Amino acid sequence: MYGKERYSSEHNFSNMTTSDVCNIWDNSECEGTVDCPPRCPRFFDKKGRPMMVREFNSNDYSSLIKMYNSLEVDDQTMGVPPQKTKALEQWLDYILSEGWNLIANHDDRIVGHGAVTPQSEDEPEFVIFVHREYRDRGIGTELVKQVLAYTESMDYRNIVLDVAKTNQRAINVYESLGFDIVSETPMYKQMQMPLQKPDVQAFQQPPADREAY
Repeated sequence: MYGKERYSSEHNFSNMTTSDVCNIWDNSECEGTVDCPPRCPRFFDKKGRPMMVREFNSNDYSSLIKMYNSLEVDDQTMGVPPQKTKALEQWLDYILSEGWNLIANHDDRIVGHGAVTPQSEDEPEFVIFVHREYRDRGIGTELVKQVLAYTESMDYRNIVLDVAKTNQRAINVYESLGFDIVSETPMYKQMQMPLQKPDVQAFQQPPADREAY
């Protein structure tokens, strides 16, 4: 895959955590380089705490399980993530083996996970989950932008996701980022992001060149 081969192996971004950089770093004036990932992996949450977004690697598995153990039944969308341990591990193993995965780190702790799966499809589905203690801090929004910044350069036409109709907060976030509602059931809305949208390319701007992005 584009991101995994080019950026994880050559630049080792997959092993970066927020402890690898000073806790008071400020990348707001960074103009980027040709060697940077599609979107800067460093960002601040709404509380001003430094975060890092990077690709998942096998050493992250137990920490990712812990993040999912923080979630409850009302965090599920269409039955995922599963609540029981064995079912959760089976679902996660599928996501990790068949999908393309990014995680958000804070102090060496996984606090968010975004995945595109199956990566073999031209319109894969997108899932995103954030640790309960880290909600409403902009982490989910940043993960969406990170995923879209990477997938814009992959061979996908659209990214699709399902969201519960009762989760209006998530629907508002997805719409603000450019997702469109394409179908509905009594319980869920399916949303889609065409990867040719100008907003997707805007997510790749370096920190110094972006405001709303």
